[in-house]
Amino acid sequence: MKQQKRNPILDWIYAILWAACVVLIINQYIFQNYRIPSGSMEKTLLVGDMLFVDKLSYGPELLPGVLKTPGISKPQRGDVIIFENPSYISRGPIYTIFQQFLYMVTFTLVDIDREPSGEPRVHYLIKRAVGMGGDTLRVRNGEVFIKPQGASAFFDERTLMTGLGLPVKTQRLVEASEYPEIEKVGVASAYSELNLPLPANVGAISVQSANKDAFQYDMSRVTTLRDANPSNTRISQLAQRYENGWFIADSRLFPMGDNRDNSRDGRYFGPVAEKKVLGHALFIYFPFSRMGSIQ
Repeated sequence: MKQQKRNPILDWIYAILWAACVVLIINQYIFQNYRIPSGSMEKTLLVGDMLFVDKLSYGPELLPGVLKTPGISKPQRGDVIIFENPSYISRGPIYTIFQQFLYMVTFTLVDIDREPSGEPRVHYLIKRAVGMGGDTLRVRNGEVFIKPQGASAFFDERTLMTGLGLPVKTQRLVEASEYPEIEKVGVASAYSELNLPLPANVGAISVQSANKDAFQYDMSRVTTLRDANPSNTRISQLAQRYENGWFIADSRLFPMGDNRDNSRDGRYFGPVAEKKVLGHALFIYFPFSRMGSIQ
């Protein structure tokens, strides 16, 4: 009789709240849906793809952004992972919890975490785990070379992945023939910073070439500055990192986008702690034409 006397509007409100709680619990602790915002993982994942992320395996957070719990497994080389953007500046735990609640309950349709310009703030990134703890990794002309723990030599990424039976999904947009021009722009930029005339052997340059591979451009610029002034400690250390690459400590990994020339990834912010990895991308559920598991 109490149920019959209840206002139908209250019934709807109670039903919606229960549904929201169920969605929140599932998204927070088991599976979360995620929308691809950029082309950094093409052709594996396209802009607008909606997918399910397994959060249980690597350990969910008790609350969004608060205290990650141990998982039943650890990220493996080749996994497509979701992790916290190292350059993201939090607006506080209360804001993060509310924003994530709203984002999950609305199935990614409402995201209030935006810049003043209206652009969404990038809280999470999705990349592939390329380098693992114990590896030494370096990049030359956009190609990745890895020396696994215990190995005496570097292997190019494709050879290593193929030898381990892992998929090779890397896509390149910059041709090998374009790298001499990119390096020339880096040299020219260094000479400009040093207020020196450009060497005759550099010749004419196209500044737009620097945008094709910002990492290789900056490597060329920094190493030229180091050669001109080895006493500059900051520049010397940066040049050494470019030349030697990264040693990836235990409990860390090196994430990179499959669309290698259109991805801001570990090359710019370094290895990521495993505790910052929130989930493993499993399955595309929309659009229906792309439905399937993620490899």
